[in-house]
Amino acid sequence: MNIVFMGTPAFAVPSLRMLIKEGYNVVAVVTQPDRPQGRKKVLTPTPVKEVALEYGLPVLQPLRMRSPEAVEQLAMYQPDLIVTAAYGQILPKAVLDMPRFGCVNIHGSLLPKYRGGAPIQRSIINGETVTGITLMYMAEGLDTGDMISQVEVPIENNDTSGSVFEKLSEVGASLLQKELPPLLEGKVTAIPQNDEESTYAPNLKREDEKMDWNRSARELYNQIRGLVPFSGAFTIWEGEVFKVWEALEPTEPTSECTSVPGTVLKLSSEGIEVATADGSLTLTKVQPSGKKVLEVDSFVRGTSMAKGTVLT
Repeated sequence: MNIVFMGTPAFAVPSLRMLIKEGYNVVAVVTQPDRPQGRKKVLTPTPVKEVALEYGLPVLQPLRMRSPEAVEQLAMYQPDLIVTAAYGQILPKAVLDMPRFGCVNIHGSLLPKYRGGAPIQRSIINGETVTGITLMYMAEGLDTGDMISQVEVPIENNDTSGSVFEKLSEVGASLLQKELPPLLEGKVTAIPQNDEESTYAPNLKREDEKMDWNRSARELYNQIRGLVPFSGAFTIWEGEVFKVWEALEPTEPTSECTSVPGTVLKLSSEGIEVATADGSLTLTKVQPSGKKVLEVDSFVRGTSMAKGTVLT
């Protein structure tokens, strides 16, 4: 049984490790090309590539999986099954049709909700309290294939995208481990998705990171959590980007705002309290432009920001 694994970030690592440790015959690993990282732009392998090399597995890194050359190279490994987890490229029909047991994907949402590239971040930003993993057969549409199995995972009030990624990566590996034996024996019954219930979770853009103080404190809190630890949210202070990495959970219900949204109401070692549409939000970890990330007590000791400052 030849299995090809396709994945890129740390989210996919537990599933790859599970396949190897359970003795499945992983004949090749496909991942995104190495990318420059950090200020020095050091060419860095993906987390999945690092694990593949650790176990001496062949690694393919096509720039475009849709290219005839990439498809031909993959076909040389004669895959009976392809398993994907956050690979990052859409597979062409030639690849989907290649393995006799099909292509299965570990998706980080309860499909058909949150189809697309950023289901975990979008679910937190939107204030969802439950997410999960869907193991599904892949089809030509974007996350539209029949569902094999699902597991629900709660989103706690202090969860970030980072913590939910970690939870779901382990749940995804466990679900794959459970469902692979019956799948390979032809004993699973996949369920079609209800397209009428589908929602879309597109990849995040720069405008998704900009804080709008005319929104509620809860919405802004969820936005910050959904962008950690990747890009962080940001506002503008003195014409420069001012990133926000952490805030206190707002109390419910918040009081009616009596100051212009974005106005700094208070600075202390406990946080920077900023007016919102329905009260205030207290920032506890920030990053001024060109500086490192600071806990708020360190920031307030040497800042020119003062009560009455308006963030935009």
